[in-house]
Amino acid sequence: MELTFADIRAAHDVVRRHLPPTPLWSYPLLDRAAGTPVLVKHENTQPVGAFKVRGGLTLLAAMTEAERARGTVTWSTGNHAQSLAYASHRYDAPCTVVMPGGTDQGRVDAVEAWGARAVPAGSTLEDAQRRAEELAGTSGARLVSPGDTPELLAGVGTLYLEILTDRPGLDVIVVPVGSGTGAAAACLVAAALAPGCAVIGVQSAASPAAHDSWRAGDLLSRPNRTTVAGLATGRGFALPQRVMRAGLADFLLVTDEEIGAARRLLATAAHTLAEGAGAAGLAAVLSRPDLFAGRSVAVVCTGGNAVPAELETLVV
Repeated sequence: MELTFADIRAAHDVVRRHLPPTPLWSYPLLDRAAGTPVLVKHENTQPVGAFKVRGGLTLLAAMTEAERARGTVTWSTGNHAQSLAYASHRYDAPCTVVMPGGTDQGRVDAVEAWGARAVPAGSTLEDAQRRAEELAGTSGARLVSPGDTPELLAGVGTLYLEILTDRPGLDVIVVPVGSGTGAAAACLVAAALAPGCAVIGVQSAASPAAHDSWRAGDLLSRPNRTTVAGLATGRGFALPQRVMRAGLADFLLVTDEEIGAARRLLATAAHTLAEGAGAAGLAAVLSRPDLFAGRSVAVVCTGGNAVPAELETLVV
C-alpha cells in the first residue's frame, strides 16, 4: 500500500468531473478570536456533507466494471459510509456498510437514502469490521478499509491540492485526524507544492489512538471514548501512519469540550454548521495561541453532519 503525489493529481482529474472546488473563506470575527488569520476550507458543502466523498469517487472510478458489479463492503459510523454509498450510487454499484449498533439513526438513513445497505453489528467499530470481513468473504465484494485504502487517501488529498493551489504561501494547515487519511494526504500535497507549509494533526484526547501511534512510531490501540464520531477510532492505521511519520510537523490533542466551543464559534462567527470533527482544527488553533500566533492558518471543516445531540449544544 503506497501513495504518491502523482496519485493525488490523478484523483483530482476524477473528482473535478463530479464535484466543484469547495470554498476557502476567511471571517474577521474568527481571526479576532484566534489571534491570527484563519481560512476555513468548507468541505461541509459537499453533497454528503463531508470531505470523504472525494475518496469514495476516486475508489469507484478505479474499479473495473466487474469489480463494481460485485460491489463493496465497509464499516463506518458516518461520513466514510456516506462517501462510499454516494459514489456507489453514482456508479450504479452495490454497497454494504456495517455500522455499530447505536449509530445515530440519521446517519443510517443517509446511507440507505443513497441506495446502500446498512447492516447493524455489535457495539463498536471493531465489531463492525469483523462483520464486514465476514460479509466480504462470503459475497466476493471488495472489502474497503476506511484507513488503509490508497484510493481513499488519494481522493481526500484533492482538497489540499485545492487549498495550496489557491494559497501556496500558507504557513500551516490543521487537519482533524480519525484514521488519518486526510492528514496523510495533506503531508504529501504540502511536500510537493508548499514545503514551507506545516501540516499539523489534531485528535480528541478521549480517543488518542492515531496521536499515540504517531508519537510512538508504532500502531497502537487506545480506549475510544470521544463523543465526536468523526474522530472515534480506537487504533492506528498502517498506511496513513507511515505517511504522517514522514511528513507531519506536529500532532495535538484537544478535549471534546474544546471542540464543542469551536463548533459554537464557527456557527456564530463563520455562519457554519460543523459536526465535531469539522471543528477540531479550529479547536486546536484556539487552544494553542502560542503555536499559531503570527502564522497564516487554514483549518478544514471536514463535515457538517451534526447529529441532534450536537445541534442541541449550539445554544449552550
